[in-house]
Amino acid sequence: MSERVANISRKTGETDIQVMLNLDGSGKANIDTGIGFFDHMLNSFAKHGFFDLDVTCKGDLEVDSHHTIEDVGIVLGKAIKEAVGDKVGIKRYASFIMPMDETLVLCAVDLSGRPYLNYDLKLTVPKVGQYDTEMVREFFYAVSYGAEMNLHIKQLDGINNHHIIEATYKAFANALDIATSYDPRSEGKLLSTKGAL
Repeated sequence: MSERVANISRKTGETDIQVMLNLDGSGKANIDTGIGFFDHMLNSFAKHGFFDLDVTCKGDLEVDSHHTIEDVGIVLGKAIKEAVGDKVGIKRYASFIMPMDETLVLCAVDLSGRPYLNYDLKLTVPKVGQYDTEMVREFFYAVSYGAEMNLHIKQLDGINNHHIIEATYKAFANALDIATSYDPRSEGKLLSTKGAL
């Protein structure tokens, strides 16, 4: 099996981003986006998915957090797509329900080559730290389109916004880890009746 690593850069008038993703890592992360809570979420994503992840972003935080969070989502999604490669032999589908104290969040993914986000979180405060909570949806929308995956996120329970957001990132990490893992029963084939993804 070839190494499943991607290095993606993206520079615009709003952000300058570099992302390195190793799907077969050990959970090591080096994250610097300028938004403390976002760094915490990306560290949690790496740790709980056993991905090695480096992210640096210089964004226009003097405006707000929108461009930084959305653009990191775009680049991370593209890194996932590149690292997964031809998808031969992987499970493709996965779901995970993450408990975190009073919170329960479901995440399901399909590495189908078709982008789609179904999002249902009930966040009740405008910010957690310097992270605008409306950006949770924008981040995962960007990831789903960059990675060309179906991504379903549903809050089953919970009242604490920190817990709900963190459980979402961790549920996504676990679901993606399972979906990108190899299934020996696939016999080196794509999991698709069409023969293509």
